[in-house]
Amino acid sequence: MSLQAVTLNGRHVRLEPLAEAHREALRPVAQDPAIWTFTTSALGTNFDPWFDRALGERAAGRELPFAVRLLRDDSLVGSTRYMSIEAAHKRLEVGATWYARAVWASAVNPECKLLLMHHVFETLGWHRVEYKTDLRNQRSRDAIARLGALQEGIFRRHMILADGHVRDSVYFSVVDGDWPAVKAGLEKRLRA
Repeated sequence: MSLQAVTLNGRHVRLEPLAEAHREALRPVAQDPAIWTFTTSALGTNFDPWFDRALGERAAGRELPFAVRLLRDDSLVGSTRYMSIEAAHKRLEVGATWYARAVWASAVNPECKLLLMHHVFETLGWHRVEYKTDLRNQRSRDAIARLGALQEGIFRRHMILADGHVRDSVYFSVVDGDWPAVKAGLEKRLRA
């Protein structure tokens, strides 16, 4: 079973299945090198291969990438996706997330994660959502913890980054039993 493309609507953002129509609007957003410091991608001039791969993974049913649209001005501010999808085990990862620096520490990330996890737990009825980040990326680690995700462990020498650094990855999860409290916490944050 593969995930079906779905649009997820919130008060601040809309997650739209990534499509060719998003390419040129996302291109300038992806040019900020601060976005890519701790990732396996170094976009810039590599934007088209990244975008083509995202569409290819979607077409193959292995990932479901989204464009993130900011509703207040109808602009595209980044991307996120469902990946490492294990339908037989009712689990997946939310990852490959990046946003324009202008929306860091705003309602964008918590609402995106609320929409994505709501769909996983309440629409699909799955059991687990995973997150991972570079051990050195304290900003990302803090953001994932603020979602209500539980840190599970560190995969040492796990991935090779675009700059050649061999990264240790910190894994987090939210499971279906955690979801009511995580959901309440995210909703409270978004009301504040």
